[in-house]
Amino acid sequence: MNTEAEQAQRHRSRMQRQKAVVDAAIARADKSKGLLVILTGNGKGKSSSAFGMAARALGHGMRVGVAQFIKGRSDTGEEAFFRQQKDIIWHVLGEGFTWDTQDLARDKETARKGWAIVQTMLRNESINLLILDELTYLLKFGWLEIDELLAELQNRPAMQHVIITGRAAPEALCAVADTVTEMRDIKHAFQAGIQAQTGIDY
Repeated sequence: MNTEAEQAQRHRSRMQRQKAVVDAAIARADKSKGLLVILTGNGKGKSSSAFGMAARALGHGMRVGVAQFIKGRSDTGEEAFFRQQKDIIWHVLGEGFTWDTQDLARDKETARKGWAIVQTMLRNESINLLILDELTYLLKFGWLEIDELLAELQNRPAMQHVIITGRAAPEALCAVADTVTEMRDIKHAFQAGIQAQTGIDY
């Protein structure tokens, strides 16, 4: 049987090897740029993850912009909290989910008006982090062409970070992104008939 001293030495050796690997990876990462982050997939937590990064950025004294598509409600906990913070610009650009509005022409017009606001934010050097919440749906529904989006992303200020959330992010968008995370549903309370809960779902 191994003694505690032997176990401790093996642990120390493993951690030393791991530290060498991590230190080497950190040393290789010598570039700095504005990141494009995609949070996609059918699982819960895409917007929540983005807003976590918004809190982190504000904590570092950065200026944050938020543009929410599709969603039309203004009673979410995240909006109530973040609107109290300085250095954040918050736009709710939707009028509700498409199955609520049931008006295709109006939905298209609302989306295009929202995109025009986002274009000004993508050209604003004072915005350090920009969250485009549920933007992927504009691409899915054909209300925004992928080439138009990619051109604006390419021409944004060099150090502006952009986070795009929403299901079914297209391959062309993921290809140019720096970081892509896919959220996957394993289990969801709503599927068991549990209604959306304050502070957890909105």
